[in-house]
Amino acid sequence: MEPAAASRNCPFDYAEALEFDPVLKHLMTEEPVSRIRLPHGDGDAWLVTGYDDVRTVTTDRRFSRSAVIGRNFPRMTPEPIVQDEAINVMDPPGSSRLRSLVSKGFAPRHMERMRVRTQHVVDELLDRMEAHGSPADLTEHLADPLPLATICEVLDIPEADRAQLRSHARTMMDVGIDNRDNAVRAKADLRAYFEKLTAHRRANPGDDLISTLATARDGDEILNDRELAVMAMVLLITGQDTTTYQIGNIAYALLTRPKELAMLRADPGRLPQAIEELLRFIPFRKGVGIPRVATEDVELSGVTIQAGDIVHVSYLTANRDGRKFDRPDELDLERTGPSHMTFGWGGHHCLGAPLATTELQVALGTLLERFPDLRLAKPADEVRWNRTSIWRYPLALPVLW
Repeated sequence: MEPAAASRNCPFDYAEALEFDPVLKHLMTEEPVSRIRLPHGDGDAWLVTGYDDVRTVTTDRRFSRSAVIGRNFPRMTPEPIVQDEAINVMDPPGSSRLRSLVSKGFAPRHMERMRVRTQHVVDELLDRMEAHGSPADLTEHLADPLPLATICEVLDIPEADRAQLRSHARTMMDVGIDNRDNAVRAKADLRAYFEKLTAHRRANPGDDLISTLATARDGDEILNDRELAVMAMVLLITGQDTTTYQIGNIAYALLTRPKELAMLRADPGRLPQAIEELLRFIPFRKGVGIPRVATEDVELSGVTIQAGDIVHVSYLTANRDGRKFDRPDELDLERTGPSHMTFGWGGHHCLGAPLATTELQVALGTLLERFPDLRLAKPADEVRWNRTSIWRYPLALPVLW
């Protein structure tokens, strides 16, 4: 058994287009289970980088998400984004009960309705972009408004409330040390908003996702008022920003790779498979998310993690593990290898993944169909990238057609 390496300071602030973070690259190849120190929170944590080890941490009951509640755990943001009552800090069987209830909101009949709504929004947005004329900013006209509009349509959030809710969500994602007080207020305001909204939907259900969740039953089980409010809040946060950033990231990846772009234009039926590979390949965020706590001593890759230790996993490095993926650092739109971990793994695999995938397929498929000669309006090295959030994405993506 190897002794643990000294703790490494990891700001995880690398944001050079879609290049892979060299610190993560070093850790995954040289120290696959390593000690790290993050910008916020108390003490050090373990970082687990290999595909199989990440799968162990995310599925083994000896690693607990709920054990982080009440701890000032090492993290990327000044204020924890997660709510203590949220499903993403629950362990089975509590999380299993909620996942069963929430999954009913993403049943095939609901997903088909969401696809229709998404197509309607995409068509309207691209109509406006076409009317605006070439050149136009793809971030402004498609990536930025689509996921917010879609998740708000699905949750039936009034138009007048949407901009403020998005502002709150973005404030919570900001990694700046001087942002803590603003993040605390933003989280409280979002919580209060959804407590009021979900109470109203419980009493007056419609055909939106919140109403579906409010009335979902698994035998005698239903979501209680607190669970429903927090779940709606989580859906808003995770259902808009991450998809916004991935639309921009995927569009940039394709527009800077003529061979892959031509392949999709020649055969649009490849798009679903291609999106899975793009999701694997793109380093969509910086660093790590919500950790777990080891409830007993566990050995991973020759290193002993002790009971009580905080453990982070990197889905980014798992997606680049050369033991699982042939040529892991290459984008191969014909790849049929193992499943990527971009939506997480195990009991905390993203419940909204079907909606996110639907949005990406509809948005990118429609974009390529309507603008067959779409191209970047400036050199790739002049595209500006976000540097203040936990997410990697282009701030603007000017295109011509």
